[in-house]
Amino acid sequence: MAGRVKAIPEGFHTVSAHLVVSGAAKAIDFYKKAFGAEEIFRMPGPDGQSVMHAELRIGDSIIMMCEEFPQMCKSPKSLGGSPVTLHLYVNDADAALAKASAAGCEVTMPLADMFWGDRYGKVRDPFGHEWSIATHVEDVSPEECAKRCAAAFGGKSCG
Repeated sequence: MAGRVKAIPEGFHTVSAHLVVSGAAKAIDFYKKAFGAEEIFRMPGPDGQSVMHAELRIGDSIIMMCEEFPQMCKSPKSLGGSPVTLHLYVNDADAALAKASAAGCEVTMPLADMFWGDRYGKVRDPFGHEWSIATHVEDVSPEECAKRCAAAFGGKSCG
């Protein structure tokens, strides 16, 4: 009998993002440029041009990706946006956001030091996906975080 197969494949975490993209091959190239993604695997679709399945590594995480197939799965562009944000913790949020912007991401929230202890900003990539980029710069207790949150929101309680 062959060796036991791991229930969670090597390199994956319990939860992994799976992006649906219109123009997945272009998106793979873009994510390499914008976020330093490494292509692990690509399976072409039956037409030889589309991407049926791909896996990219960004930092220590794997993101799966496929081409939009409107009858099965739609991209954020087809849906008019996405309520999901992919969060990237990086060593230097300023450099990472600048790199993503230079590659073609739209900055939707400029970087700022946030009350919860992160230097944080957001971008939207050309394929409609939202990305937050952060560097953790300060450990903040739950009590202090609640005080700072209330101050940030005009005295309204956040906890």
